Amino acid sequence: MTPEPARAHTVSESGLVKALGSLDVLFVGFGAMIGFGWIVLTSGWIQSAGTAGAMLAFAAGGVVMIFVGLVYSELVSAMPLAGGEHNYLLRGMGPRTAVFGSWAITGGYISVVMFEAVVIPETVLYLVPDLEQVFLWSVAGSDVHLTWALTGTVTAVIMGWINVRGIRTASLVQTFIVCFLLLVGLFLIIGVFVGSEPANAEPLFTGGAPGIIAVMVAVPFLFVGFDVIPQSAEEVKVPPRKIGKLVVFSVLMAIAWYLLIIFTSSMAIPAADLPNHDLVTADALSVLLGHEIWGTVVIAGGIAGILTSWNAFLIGASRLMFSMARARMIPLWFGKLHPRYRTPSNAVIFISALAAIAPFLGSGMIDWIVNAGSPAIIIAYFLVSVVFLVLRRREPRMDRPMRVGGSGSAGGTVIGVLSVVLTACMFALYLPLTPWSTDLGWPAWVMFGAWMLIGIWFMVRLPRGIRAGAGAEEELIAAVRRRRGE
Repeated sequence: MTPEPARAHTVSESGLVKALGSLDVLFVGFGAMIGFGWIVLTSGWIQSAGTAGAMLAFAAGGVVMIFVGLVYSELVSAMPLAGGEHNYLLRGMGPRTAVFGSWAITGGYISVVMFEAVVIPETVLYLVPDLEQVFLWSVAGSDVHLTWALTGTVTAVIMGWINVRGIRTASLVQTFIVCFLLLVGLFLIIGVFVGSEPANAEPLFTGGAPGIIAVMVAVPFLFVGFDVIPQSAEEVKVPPRKIGKLVVFSVLMAIAWYLLIIFTSSMAIPAADLPNHDLVTADALSVLLGHEIWGTVVIAGGIAGILTSWNAFLIGASRLMFSMARARMIPLWFGKLHPRYRTPSNAVIFISALAAIAPFLGSGMIDWIVNAGSPAIIIAYFLVSVVFLVLRRREPRMDRPMRVGGSGSAGGTVIGVLSVVLTACMFALYLPLTPWSTDLGWPAWVMFGAWMLIGIWFMVRLPRGIRAGAGAEEELIAAVRRRRGE
């Protein structure tokens, strides 16, 4: 595929190419939220909370994400700039908070990319049982084989190459793969009508409140992705108001998808048999439609989900790093644009290199990465919710093409407060404060802590005295240049 040259599209002031239409934007957001968890984790969700309990957990977690999505929808319509959170926090709370929040969400995005690099060989192993050849070493009880690891590494190189070549190339790949995913969803719906057994869904609830909460804590990691849309806002060629609506609609699509997966899987396989199914959704469609080939179709859909999520988060993380580098918050190297394709190629290469290394640490990395990325994501969501309220109060007349909560301020304030409270409660679930808190494990806390310490180091290096506001980025750039004697 030969990419269209940058001059064939409108170019933003920062040099990024405006090439994404409405469908491209929607599929980037939705595809980011539909990774591989719906195949490998569904059995655990149903076992922990029961069919209705798991669906309730996702509905409740989805409500949290809807409120956060509404907050994002207003902010992206008001500031349709690459980097999303970076711009909102910079304007509302200043550069230090912007670095902290942007670095947190970047870490969350990169954790998803690394997660996908590890699960892709795990998925291929289902189709190619002899994939594990040439033993290398063991990490945390997980054996690593050269051929298995190289499957993830080679995919990381290919995904990086696609994203260096341009946002349009990446979005075309995204649209094609998401369409296939939606086809898999259609097959699952047909399967329920053809071969389901309602009695299999029993018990509807199990594990009580702790079981439901155990499922809920995974929601931020699984739903992160709608916020990739704001990251690529400077590459979107639709009105700002419509960008905001697409953010909310992508969240609703993801909620519907996960509820569909839980429902169809539980209707196919009895609860007592779930522990015997590692890839329960694939086995469920085989049972519903009566042939093993349908399980292979779902596995192909899982691979498609991996690639859509990978692609979207590579877009989001690289644009965030580009924006932070543009503001002189992190090294300028990350802000370099490719001379031909006008993409943040250095940031793409850096993230892809981390993904290429991840498979060599074994499949045990999967849980560590999920647990390390989730609290970082929630921190960013909490800060964006706070800055939504700050800007509503400080800049009531700021142009907001999509104003949530109606024309008055009360409705929007209620949405903002709910988003702040709900995201704070979600973060509390990761801390050992209550009997319902989840244990992330020390490897995850080490990874999370190390990443955030780097962000704090970048934060303290910034010049002091830069005030929040519309000109905060320009003021920061000028202060850094003076410090460097440029």
